[in-house]
Amino acid sequence: MGKLSSVLKKWTDTSLVLRILIGLVIGAVLGLAVPAWTGIGILGHIFVSALKAIAPLLVAFLVASSISKAHGGLGPRFRTVVVLYLVATLVAAAVAVAGSFIFPVTLTLEDAASGAAPGGLADVFRNLLTKMVMNPIQAVAEANYIGILFWAIIIGIALKITGSETAIRVVSEISEVITLAVKWIIQFAPFGILGLVYSAVSESGLEIFTIYGKLLLLLVGCMLASVLIFNPLISFIAMRRNPYPLLFTCLKESGINAFFTRSSAANIPINMALCEKLGIEEDFYSVSIPLGATVNMNGAAVTITVMSLAVAHTLGIEVSFASALFLSVIATLGACGASGVAGGSLLLIPMACSFFGIGNDVAMQAVAIGFIIGVVQDSVETAVNSSGDVFFTATAEYRSNRKKN
Repeated sequence: MGKLSSVLKKWTDTSLVLRILIGLVIGAVLGLAVPAWTGIGILGHIFVSALKAIAPLLVAFLVASSISKAHGGLGPRFRTVVVLYLVATLVAAAVAVAGSFIFPVTLTLEDAASGAAPGGLADVFRNLLTKMVMNPIQAVAEANYIGILFWAIIIGIALKITGSETAIRVVSEISEVITLAVKWIIQFAPFGILGLVYSAVSESGLEIFTIYGKLLLLLVGCMLASVLIFNPLISFIAMRRNPYPLLFTCLKESGINAFFTRSSAANIPINMALCEKLGIEEDFYSVSIPLGATVNMNGAAVTITVMSLAVAHTLGIEVSFASALFLSVIATLGACGASGVAGGSLLLIPMACSFFGIGNDVAMQAVAIGFIIGVVQDSVETAVNSSGDVFFTATAEYRSNRKKN
């Protein structure tokens, strides 16, 4: 028993990022060497499913507990982080517009795809408001973070007003128990990443880069420009210090995991653990992180903009730069409503295309192409979105501390 405890201690003491990188390499090698051993991929499925299952409970109790115990002073930080999220998403969409004009891409449009997509921004916001007031138990069961946030905030405020110490303590203790369970699950991340990488490599190989290479380069290039150049610029303006050490920490400890899980929901516990490591106040990050999973959608805004302009270029539609910039605003608002939906950013392409008078049947063909390249596009998009949640949460915290000092 003592030997087992010693092994477990060595395992937990070793850097999680190092363990994940080892799992990544082993998964890639196995994917190329023995692609028929499909059972290895189940490790990734189990890991992602476990994080997705626990994340709604973590958010619900942590937010309710944090608000019930909050002592004030959080308002300015929340305002700052919301502004940072929205500005960064708008800038990402504008970068995608510029990239699409400098390096125009055309698509091969053949068979129309099938699927349901919102008809316009009104539909997006209607769905958003409907999700907000969903039955709270159903919201947790369906991982509807808009609804979870709404009800957790309401319950947290109610607990604070009633002042029931027993109820507040119970909610707080449940929150601590769930947080401990999440930490245990995160320790298995290297095995999960191994399985996820194995599945991706064994199923897709490297062919995806040769078929849609130019489109992928434009999408990934715009996302990387956003996360490596413009997000740090926004952060520097806000906190007046070198943002790159913080950025690289977020990319290393949040972005890598998000890239392979391809799920912002699954990455919420990872982001919260990183915020704790960075010394950010729990009352703040317990709300700002799940909020970021809803409104901080840089990658989604890039995807919507690039794919929509690619369809327009394919059809020979003249798009003025002013119209394209207005498209970036539409993409920003639409991206904020895309969270929690499988392939959410892709399903909003028809809405953006309708701005140029492009029919749904044609636009849905671009959606189909998006799902084909999703193994890369969605991975980078999730990494950009999720790591940005921690990056801007920390920026808002450091800005607040600078003003206090």
